[in-house]
Amino acid sequence: MEETYIDSLDPEKLLQCPYDKNHQIRACRFPYHLIKCRKNHPDIANKLATCPFNARHQVPRAEISHHISTCDDKSCIEQDVVNQTRNLGQETLAESTWQCPPCDEDWDKDLWEQTSTPFVWGTANYCGNNSPASNRVMEHKSNLASGMRVPKSLPYVLPWKNNGNAQ
Repeated sequence: MEETYIDSLDPEKLLQCPYDKNHQIRACRFPYHLIKCRKNHPDIANKLATCPFNARHQVPRAEISHHISTCDDKSCIEQDVVNQTRNLGQETLAESTWQCPPCDEDWDKDLWEQTSTPFVWGTANYCGNNSPASNRVMEHKSNLASGMRVPKSLPYVLPWKNNGNAQ
């Protein structure tokens, strides 16, 4: 069984196409060839069924039940199912003791306490509370050197903003 399994993984192994017996295809290209040949031979494709364990197995519809019971790939899948059920039984989930910390935030209260002035980037913002800073204007600080300013437009013109004018 081990040698057969390794042999089936060889990408250079030649496999016979179920649609055209004259086609000998490398194993690494076989799935792509099956799709192509299925389209080229729809009459033969209607007579074949695909194995549920390996899509590379195209078997005559009359023989599909026998193939399913004897398919080599079935044992691999069954072994995976057995391993998963064993692992599921061995895993015990520890119950979490984490609790959510108490929340002191009240978003509704904060919303009512905010000033009615919306925030606009680059404009002066006044503090709305009664702190000593309430009369002071909070100005936007720039990291540019003195005498430099931020450009008012992009260095390029977007095609949909150009309106047909060349600059």
